[in-house]
Amino acid sequence: MPRVVKPPRPLSAASLLQLMWLASPALPVGGFSYSEALEAAVEAGLVRDETAAADWLEDQLVLGLARSDLPVVARATAAWQRRDIEAVRALNDWFTHTRETRELRQQTHQMGRSLVEWLKNRAGDDDRIAELARLSPAPTWPAAFALAAAGTGAPLREVLLCFAFGWAENLVQAALKAVPLGQNAGQRILGRLSAAIPAAVDQALQQADSDRQAHTPMLAILSAQHETQYSRLFRS
Repeated sequence: MPRVVKPPRPLSAASLLQLMWLASPALPVGGFSYSEALEAAVEAGLVRDETAAADWLEDQLVLGLARSDLPVVARATAAWQRRDIEAVRALNDWFTHTRETRELRQQTHQMGRSLVEWLKNRAGDDDRIAELARLSPAPTWPAAFALAAAGTGAPLREVLLCFAFGWAENLVQAALKAVPLGQNAGQRILGRLSAAIPAAVDQALQQADSDRQAHTPMLAILSAQHETQYSRLFRS
């Protein structure tokens, strides 16, 4: 007799809305001001059109987020839920030390600090916020996002889908300005990234800690070049 597998319980309206809030470009953390070296790729002639922009961002999703950011968010969310600050601290340290340029470190720390302030305004009585703020040299964006997500009660897979979609939406908006592209092109790129995100999330959830890595040499080179780029719109 085949085993009956119960379908997962649907997210509550409150959890779903909180995740949508965290993924929104309106979240006051400044994500819209970063291109994560995409602007430097445009300057170098590596990204010239819609297809190249979509290829670039999908590569970044698969080679970067799926192997680094998303696994850290998954581990940190679980650590916050069990109040394991030592685990969070180790993840925060790893993420800081694997940002290969000054710009990428500044981005993750600035966004992390901004989310701390947002959390203080929304849930200032949670003592974990003070622990987050004390992370040295600063809370990273994945560590801060993980605490915000831990309070939604959402399953880890939905948390990672939210994180990845928020990243995709911000980077598509950067592509519209930097390449530049039209709105319809941006929607096509976002559709392509949305189709690739579930597999990236599943890869991150299945990844062992020993397999976590942040090795994207071209991204690091372009990020370093962007630091001295003569004319630029974005902070990274």
